[in-house]
Amino acid sequence: MSSRRTRARRNKGVSTGVIVLRVAVLVFVVLVGLVAVGAFTGYSVASSWLEDLPDYQSAEAFELAQPTKIYSADGVLLARLFLENRTVVPMSEIATDLADAIVAIEDERFYQHDGVDYLGIARAAVKDVILGELEEGASTITQQYIDNTVLRDERTDRTFRYKAREAYLALELEKLKPKEEILGLYLNAIYLGQGAYGAEAASHAFFGKSAIDLTLPEAATLAGLAQAPSRLDPYRNPEGAKYRRDLVLGRMLANDFITQTEYDEAIATPIVVERSDEPEGGIYQAHYFVAHVKKVLQQEYSQALVFQGGLTVRTTLDTRLQGYAEDAVFSRYYRETDPNCALVSIDHTTGHVVAMVGGDDFSENKFNLATQGRRQPGSSFKMFVLITALEDGMPPNRYVNSSSPAKIPTDPVWIVNNSVGSGSGMMTMQSATRGSVNTVFARLIFELGAEKVAATARRMGITSEIPAYPSIALGTHNVSVIDMASAFGTLANLGTHYDPVVITEVIDRAGETVFEADPVAKDVVDPEVAYAAINIMKGVITGGTARRANIGRPAAGKTGTSQNYRDAWFCGFTPQLTTAVWTGYYEAETSMRNVNGVRGFGGTLSAPVWADYMSKALDGLPALDWPRQAAPDYRWDSDWAATQPADSYVGFDLEDVLKDLKNSDFKIVIVEEYHPEIAEGVIIEQTPEEGDPIAPGKTLTLVVSKGVDPNPPPPPSPPTTGTPSPPTTSTP
Repeated sequence: MSSRRTRARRNKGVSTGVIVLRVAVLVFVVLVGLVAVGAFTGYSVASSWLEDLPDYQSAEAFELAQPTKIYSADGVLLARLFLENRTVVPMSEIATDLADAIVAIEDERFYQHDGVDYLGIARAAVKDVILGELEEGASTITQQYIDNTVLRDERTDRTFRYKAREAYLALELEKLKPKEEILGLYLNAIYLGQGAYGAEAASHAFFGKSAIDLTLPEAATLAGLAQAPSRLDPYRNPEGAKYRRDLVLGRMLANDFITQTEYDEAIATPIVVERSDEPEGGIYQAHYFVAHVKKVLQQEYSQALVFQGGLTVRTTLDTRLQGYAEDAVFSRYYRETDPNCALVSIDHTTGHVVAMVGGDDFSENKFNLATQGRRQPGSSFKMFVLITALEDGMPPNRYVNSSSPAKIPTDPVWIVNNSVGSGSGMMTMQSATRGSVNTVFARLIFELGAEKVAATARRMGITSEIPAYPSIALGTHNVSVIDMASAFGTLANLGTHYDPVVITEVIDRAGETVFEADPVAKDVVDPEVAYAAINIMKGVITGGTARRANIGRPAAGKTGTSQNYRDAWFCGFTPQLTTAVWTGYYEAETSMRNVNGVRGFGGTLSAPVWADYMSKALDGLPALDWPRQAAPDYRWDSDWAATQPADSYVGFDLEDVLKDLKNSDFKIVIVEEYHPEIAEGVIIEQTPEEGDPIAPGKTLTLVVSKGVDPNPPPPPSPPTTGTPSPPTTSTP
């Protein structure tokens, strides 16, 4: 009432001429709004206002923004991606009371007019004159629907032209669609507050239920919000919401939508709001997997289509396996001081990612450790060296020097130590893989060439940039968990690689399939080589560094521990499933020398997680083994199987070198020489020279400095020319 009086006071002093002018303008607006075509002066103006109208007869013109729904492979709704939180439902799933309430308060002559309420416009015009200002008013439900859809891009320009276009399109729409359908479209389009668009989303936002289950007082409350969703929000303004609700109920009674008894009962009912559990970002479960799916969608489709297009996205995730993966990770690492852990599990026969753990709390940290994180893989990268060696024709029982340290003749010399002990002299590649012996793989990659190993990693599934340095043999370059799972899956699939797949199908709002996954098989490793590597890597689990990964069925894999225990890996597989697990501290590369009393090796931190997950994931499946393959075409050249490039010993103390070579089976010959500049006991020369081939039983000659010669030979006499003169003597 005070507002009305204030406006009345402002009207005092307005001249009769001004009021008449306003009436004339309003009448003109009414005429144009009705698109009356006749002998009046606004005809040409009205015609120009109706130029370039949107194609209101196409279905696309009236499309509402709808969420994209993401489903798991087993049909579970994982997430809803949206800019406008809306769930479109048919009229049969909206309470009749809500439809009646909207008509009663927003457009009580809805069922009588043809899209434009002439009486309402006239009444609004009179009201505007009385109040002394031009208000929008008098829009029918049909006009409001036009405003929310086909003209939504013009809404910022609310001029006479806009109102004329809105009125014309409302008239045309009512020629195309029945009233009931228009009302249903409106109820799905309207914004009702709390980020909720449409009746269904609003019902969940305010009353924690579906629109079909609304009571009369609840329906009246929602209908009342249409006028001013923020100002009348019952969460913020319960008194204002109740006042507006009661007004709606009064209009429903006046229009015979409800009885006096229903009105009295509804008026006496308090407003009780209750929100449905709508998770942050619309993600219900498997948050990091969904985030990765969203990223893939955004790479392929526009933002508008992803967040407003109403897509249905079917993914590869198995919610049963996802539950096992989360249990395996969080049952072990749940303390505040525990390291982070990431897991990716792939069906390597298709490339389908069936489970993913990318962090422990998506609400706190949205960085996906499984796909975005890249850390040093440590010895798990030795798998690529092994594959390259087998492809090069080296048999599993090929001997390699395991002595530590290995002095690899790079520039500068690369000195490699074993993580435990000094090695055992000559060792087969098979034994070295089982024990993860650093010096063996350092010597192997130098012999093979680092570029060959990097190329092997790339074709098997590593997408990170891999430099051709010998140090990559020990996993010094960062990789992602999903890449390692993909690459090990190639081996598990006997050399056939599939790129990781997370989306199997995308369906548009019309029900048309716009994408269907068609994984491409790439044969990147010969099955014979893959089978030989698998047999070697089985020993890692049965008697090597990953005994904690033994799940009682044929399986193979490789552990990895980066420098100073900062990263712990286990990548393992069976014939049915491949899983990679990384454990470490995300925010800072902290040493894991003591994690709940355990030293931070791949075999102690990540292998148990792998075993917990895989034992449940494979439960009920047959304990398959890989089909036997023929042996690769190994080369058995003379002395080749045990030949290796000689290390660099020049510049090192003889005593240290002899310790390294005590189990090498070389015939060592020591030659001592004095040297004016090199200290005693330091090796001056060697034969064979560094990098030249040498095999067990062959001779390694070391020339060692004896220091400065204590009795150096006299310097040679200066050269002479001609016959010297005899010395002269004198007599006293």
